[in-house]
Amino acid sequence: GHLAEIRDVSDDLGVAWLGMGFHPLAKQVELDWVPKTRYGIMNTYLPTKGTYGLDMMRRTATVQANFDYRDEADAMRKLRLSMRLSPVITAMFASSPFYEGKPFGGLSYRAKVWLSVDHERQGLVPAIWDEKAGYREYVEWALDAGMFLVKRTDLLLKNTGQSFRSFMNEGFEGHKPVASDWETHLNTLFPEVRLKRTLEVRGADSLPTRYAAALPALWTGLLYDEKALAEAISLTESFSYDEIAALRPAIGDTALAGTFRGKPLADLANRLLDIATQGLGRRGYLDRDGKAESRHLTALARLTAQGKSPAHE
Repeated sequence: GHLAEIRDVSDDLGVAWLGMGFHPLAKQVELDWVPKTRYGIMNTYLPTKGTYGLDMMRRTATVQANFDYRDEADAMRKLRLSMRLSPVITAMFASSPFYEGKPFGGLSYRAKVWLSVDHERQGLVPAIWDEKAGYREYVEWALDAGMFLVKRTDLLLKNTGQSFRSFMNEGFEGHKPVASDWETHLNTLFPEVRLKRTLEVRGADSLPTRYAAALPALWTGLLYDEKALAEAISLTESFSYDEIAALRPAIGDTALAGTFRGKPLADLANRLLDIATQGLGRRGYLDRDGKAESRHLTALARLTAQGKSPAHE
């Protein structure tokens, strides 16, 4: 609906919109800054923590989706599954093959960016991979991540020298932590899947309109149907943190042409699509034409069956 609203104006102006995960043309020096204090702080802080922090802020785009959970046990099984699948999702939805006007040789430059932003606050959160892990393990990880700032009603203080754990114990410039500080901090963390009041999946590139709904449809089919969720967990529960972490560096270059455990990654992607399609069918949510939600996966499934992603188009 949003794209339909801007299309008429864009046509008059000769503007085309590209659903891509990384800006295909612009250099860093050509981009303006959003005038937010937080971004000014991140501008100076993130380059001290990783290679691509400013690229993440200014040249990447994503399609994300947020999902509910019933309780702690439900949250953690969905979080672990989503973490195990995140590199596969990145490969399936790879849509950023250009860098400053030229093909860079791979399929998702955004995936390469997310390998080095700030290792304290990004990635696969190894602490939660243990089947016994719960909220506490995620919280302990978050406590050790560095802060950006302290916000009060009429004040915003730069604070990039402390972990939140240190802030809890020692305060900062006379300020003691309050609940809103913790909520702000959680929103400055960038794991592949973020645990908040909802579960936020973050692994996909921004996409052309015909594929954009496939991302939430795929995750809905996997997470919101009990049989599909159980099948996906059974399929992936033996995947170790080390295996999935080792898979990530190649995803930006090879996407579904890569391998996992000696088999084509595309085989795993196609199996996930089958599980999700069946899950959506069992949900029985139909549109006005009587079509199930799985219709949003049709175009993606055609690509994935060929071992390709949107970047190939």
